[in-house]
Amino acid sequence: MEATAEIEQKPQHSIWLPMVLAGSMFFILGCITWLNGAITPFLQQMLELTPLQASFIISSFYIAVTIAGIPSAMLIKRVGYKNGMAIGCTIMAASALLYIPAAKMQMIEIFLFAQLLIGVGQTVLQTAVNPYVVKMGSEKSAAVRVCIMGLLNKFAGVIVPIAFAAVVVSGVVADGEQLSQAQKDAMANSLILPYIAIAGLIFVFALFAKFSPLPDLVFDEGESSGKGEIKEALSHPHLVLGVIGIALYVAVEVIAADTIGSYALAIGIADYSVMTSYTMACMLIGYAIGIALIPKYMSQQNALVMSGIAGLVTVAAVILGSNDSFVIANLVLVPFGGPQLPDPLLCIALLGFANAMVWPAIWPLALAGLGRLTGTASGLLIMGIAGGALGPLLIGLGNVAGLGAQGAYAVMIPSYLFILFYALKGHKMRSWK
Repeated sequence: MEATAEIEQKPQHSIWLPMVLAGSMFFILGCITWLNGAITPFLQQMLELTPLQASFIISSFYIAVTIAGIPSAMLIKRVGYKNGMAIGCTIMAASALLYIPAAKMQMIEIFLFAQLLIGVGQTVLQTAVNPYVVKMGSEKSAAVRVCIMGLLNKFAGVIVPIAFAAVVVSGVVADGEQLSQAQKDAMANSLILPYIAIAGLIFVFALFAKFSPLPDLVFDEGESSGKGEIKEALSHPHLVLGVIGIALYVAVEVIAADTIGSYALAIGIADYSVMTSYTMACMLIGYAIGIALIPKYMSQQNALVMSGIAGLVTVAAVILGSNDSFVIANLVLVPFGGPQLPDPLLCIALLGFANAMVWPAIWPLALAGLGRLTGTASGLLIMGIAGGALGPLLIGLGNVAGLGAQGAYAVMIPSYLFILFYALKGHKMRSWK
């Protein structure tokens, strides 16, 4: 039997009540996820890490999805979507407190463990909130609702790096200078109060998810579960290819958002910790355009086609651009009082625009027609977020292999080619024959 939402049986205006709940969850997900882009170069400088070692900070966050994806789906079926949101937030709040001993001892191992656990919490929350949004209304307009959620998620991605820079990154020594132990201690201590505040904020969201009088998704009692259902879900090619598409998309999204700060640090940009905000701002613009155009003027699959093409073109601009060229900045930043930043750096940010519609388009295309398998399929799609662990590692390895900080972005090309394939053919496949 198909999963349904209580709100689908009520007047249309009632959709906005659960949208508030889902929106708050997407905002907190954005705060945690996009903080990675600010804290990675910060820890790289404080702990004197190599680019490859720094990539583990991001990868440990996303590898948690591989561990927690299917267990999260099983948990959600047992406790419900709203309770799943509350549990995910609680795990994230508790994990945030681990950053305090990590900072005190200045041990990368504890930071990595904290990143892993907070990744488990965000996996539970993602598994609960994404199908909640997709199934609360018409399937044809699902991408628009996901876009609205994405606006909140990426808005958090704009303000969090700026807030991190203002509250934490103060008096940081410029790249190339040797840090004294006193300076390292000052950087470490600056993390403590912010992470206490983060833990408290997330716990408030957990209480909101638990006690808000809003509807939940309801599944029929006859719905199956377990390994048999997973096998049945995997028999649908458009879902399997969608999981691969999500994995490759998250890899390039994380590269664009979370490695831009490290790239800025590598080329000597002082304000490296706010660079993620540029990528998120570009994604916000992409989401806004998607909301305006879909489905009235553009279908979800056509938006995905445009995203794949835009990604390929922008990656080429990153690789082939010159760090001595400032054409983009002189056109869109400097006239408004913004900084003069190199073209390749801003092209990395522009990948946020290319990426904006990929997640909102793949989700409804991959879940189309799955009915009672929606919950399990959502867990499998969430597992695709593990692709975020691959992206930074590939960039780090490409750097070590001699491609350099700029040439390493070539690893993104296969991902955009697959996204283009899924948009043109993969989402239509209903048989492996």
